[in-house]
Amino acid sequence: MLIYEYRVILPLTVDEYQIAQLYAVAKASKEQTGGGDGVEVLQNCPFDDKVFPPKSPLLDGFETGQYTHKIYHVASKLPSFVSALLPSSLMTFNEIAWNAYPYCRTVLTNDFFEQKLEIKIESLHSADITLENAHNLPSDLLAKRKIIYVDISTSAAAGDTNPGEDPTEYVSKKTKRGPLPKGRWWEKKHNCPVMCAYKLVTCEFKVWGFQGRVEDMIQRQEERVFTILHRQLFCWTDEWYGMTMRDIRKLEDVTKGELETRRSSQLRGLKINES
Repeated sequence: MLIYEYRVILPLTVDEYQIAQLYAVAKASKEQTGGGDGVEVLQNCPFDDKVFPPKSPLLDGFETGQYTHKIYHVASKLPSFVSALLPSSLMTFNEIAWNAYPYCRTVLTNDFFEQKLEIKIESLHSADITLENAHNLPSDLLAKRKIIYVDISTSAAAGDTNPGEDPTEYVSKKTKRGPLPKGRWWEKKHNCPVMCAYKLVTCEFKVWGFQGRVEDMIQRQEERVFTILHRQLFCWTDEWYGMTMRDIRKLEDVTKGELETRRSSQLRGLKINES
């Protein structure tokens, strides 16, 4: 089992991030869907202690929020050594999420591996960027935790960025924020608010001979996804800034239908790196 805490420091307020993240996920889902692969939304509705409750209590007693159930179709995106382990009919992952903002818990599983594979992502969003144990981990898990800072002002890997999506060049017309200084931008002179998304990723793959390789691949892919998404999120500021939660729910409804159509179109999106 690997436990990594990714600290994504962003030039937003915590309230802004709630809208920005939901907008970015909806838009990025469309960019990753096509050729039979991509995102399928099954449920998107409120939850409480009686309707779609989490299996265990959420951090800090959060009990209400938005529940989502998605299926990720990934047949063309998996590395060859992972594809060899899975029947072609089961190259899908279930994602269940309880978004009780500013906290969210997301769990990914695969029907073929059942209890042998679980990826859990717990996110806490705070204006305090100095929290050392945001998720209240006990001492034994703290000893295993590895901390990684995700810096959106450093260069993205080749092929992981699009024109106009460089935070060190982007300037928001609506907020006047940007461009960000390169490298640990929050420690340098800037004109932005600051917050941190503390993303605790726990992954476990209990298959002998493959555990270490697969768990390491999962953590590297999570870091890659967090980097790409949050670079885009900032550079899409003028698209989401000023939207309300009602606007977001309407967007999600429209996106659900678009995803169903796009899955039958041409293949698009990132492939998971083996190394």
